[in-house]
Amino acid sequence: MTQWDPNIYGRYADERSRPFYELTGRIRAEEPRRVVDLGCGTGELTVSLARRWPGAAVHGVDSSAEMIAKAPQGATFEVADVRDWRPAEPVDVIVSNALLQWVPEHRELLTRWARELNPGGWLAFQVPGNFAAPSHQVIRELCQSAAWAGELADLAWRDPVDSAEDYLRLLSAEGLTVDAWETTYVHVLQGDDAVLRWVTGTALRPMLTRLGPERREQFLADAGRVLAVAYPKRDYGTPFPFRRIFTVAHK
Repeated sequence: MTQWDPNIYGRYADERSRPFYELTGRIRAEEPRRVVDLGCGTGELTVSLARRWPGAAVHGVDSSAEMIAKAPQGATFEVADVRDWRPAEPVDVIVSNALLQWVPEHRELLTRWARELNPGGWLAFQVPGNFAAPSHQVIRELCQSAAWAGELADLAWRDPVDSAEDYLRLLSAEGLTVDAWETTYVHVLQGDDAVLRWVTGTALRPMLTRLGPERREQFLADAGRVLAVAYPKRDYGTPFPFRRIFTVAHK
């Protein structure tokens, strides 16, 4: 389920961790007993939850064995698809950071997770809200172009997430008190082809996985050209606006 390339994942640790901490900072649980991080990646952020709540059993779940293999000590981890995950008993805190955009049925999952919380429990998740951004528009157009449509047209994704208000409505219907908001970060990426390197680790992975080595290099060259126009490099780096949608719900 996780679509990050593990080799690129760590390069953007600061950009990944800031939304996580801003999300979990709104969780007001004092002494939870069971905490689960769904889509935990390499687990460094999961372990921060164990430091925050030292009395809790903290568990991370990710579908990537490569990611879990890098997980540090301080929590327990397993390789599993979050769609199949079921808690052995109700949990007190469920966190999901930048995962659910990859799960078409995530609205049904959120409803189920809300029901699996203990009374007084917390459900907190964050998803990218940048699917209308130039980074996605130009790649969508590239996949549908004459040069690539035969191989990639079906991968020209549409916006897979809802608005903050939609998530508020969904979880309020389950009886939770919901705090939903959005933030646009303006990341300043360094180096040449900075935005290409970012999306190579995430959004382009389905395309690159499908293509053979020679076509993969051709696609990266084409993607690099259109992204460089959409996100010109400045003296201080390449500004890369990135909208994210946050929801914290209390049962």
